[in-house]
Amino acid sequence: MKKILLTALLSSAVTYLALTGAPMPETVKLDNARVRVKEVLYAPGVARERYIRPTDQVIVFLDDSQYERIDSTTKERTVRTRKSGDIIWHDKGEDAPVLKNLGAKPYRTLVIELK
Repeated sequence: MKKILLTALLSSAVTYLALTGAPMPETVKLDNARVRVKEVLYAPGVARERYIRPTDQVIVFLDDSQYERIDSTTKERTVRTRKSGDIIWHDKGEDAPVLKNLGAKPYRTLVIELK
């Protein structure tokens, strides 16, 4: 009975997080005076919350991914596909819109924040 209750609670928590756009799990890999490097995990179906980028950022995709990007202003939805090893740049102060992993498994990125 305890296993069933625990499973139900965990399932409810995951569903809640997926619907509310909870922060993505991240692990700081390096943090010094010049740079901070985080590994971010994007779970299937879970939305990343919108935020304003606090620094210039280089993002390295560690896994193949397909995600939906929801424009913060127009609400336009676009699907983007990235391959492992793809690298993108974002400027400090840029809008980081809601992203949702459309894949069946998690994907990871390295977010390199320049200080």
